[in-house]
Amino acid sequence: MNAKKIISLLLREAGIGLALLLLCIVFTIAAPRFASGTNITNILTQISINTVISVGMTFAILLGGIDLSVGSVLALATIIAGQIITNPSYSVGTAVFLAVLGSLAVGMTAGFLNGFVSERWKIHPFITTLGMLNIARGAALQVSQSRTIFNFPPEFNAFGSLDFFGIPFIFIIAVTVVLVGRFILNQTVFGRMIYAIGNNEEAVRLSGHTPSLYKILAYVLCGATVGLAAIMYMLRLNISSPILGVGFELKAIAAVVIGGTSMSGGKGSMMGTFLGACIIGVLDNGLILIGMGDFARQMVTGLIIVVAVIIDTYRAKISIKTEA
Repeated sequence: MNAKKIISLLLREAGIGLALLLLCIVFTIAAPRFASGTNITNILTQISINTVISVGMTFAILLGGIDLSVGSVLALATIIAGQIITNPSYSVGTAVFLAVLGSLAVGMTAGFLNGFVSERWKIHPFITTLGMLNIARGAALQVSQSRTIFNFPPEFNAFGSLDFFGIPFIFIIAVTVVLVGRFILNQTVFGRMIYAIGNNEEAVRLSGHTPSLYKILAYVLCGATVGLAAIMYMLRLNISSPILGVGFELKAIAAVVIGGTSMSGGKGSMMGTFLGACIIGVLDNGLILIGMGDFARQMVTGLIIVVAVIIDTYRAKISIKTEA
């Protein structure tokens, strides 16, 4: 990135951070319980899963693609991991280790199929991942026989409730994933290729690289974050269920778009995504505290996505005029 792009990115992230701060101030005034230590801990816990999924979604959207299957794949991953971790044939340590591997394998396999099918037959990821959404949900229901899995080992459940100086452990995992994602985007050849493909795929192809490979790997990476998020969900709620994850794709997309990543690809940042996930979490929590129901909150989330895309459209037009 050149100096102008870096400055523009920093200003954009500062604007998102300011919006988050203003949102916190408004809810603190409207609902005094919002600023309590217990509620802040709840917010950090609640945003962790969406943050991790949003990191993977950022890679997909930077390519100009999307992944609508993340919620269903998360449900399937929890079912597979739940069946492994409750298998009495394994010791606790072995069961947890295999459950994590199984969850990651489910997510990465789904990601690979999304990327491979899209590239092999030149199908837009919207269609491919919409198909995977139904396949993964059906598989989760079939494998589990529509049953919820619980009775995880006490050691596993206790691990999920750990905190460090009041900061939930799963939030620390989420921040770590954000930092790793930021490193990949900003400091590796793979990350630079993701930006380049999102900006001009044909130019990347003419330079001798294979865009399809990077795009497939990006979806595999997106699937890996879903697999990790599935384990985090199990740590948080101590259940596996085939109906988990409904609507998770919308919240992840909202976090990425609010964070400044362009739906047309090539522009965005991981820190922006993190701030976007924080805004979604704070908004959701604050609206609950002031008494807004589930349906109304879904409407607000949808409205935010539309507004964020409209803002991105105008921002893109201004950018084009400036460059011209």
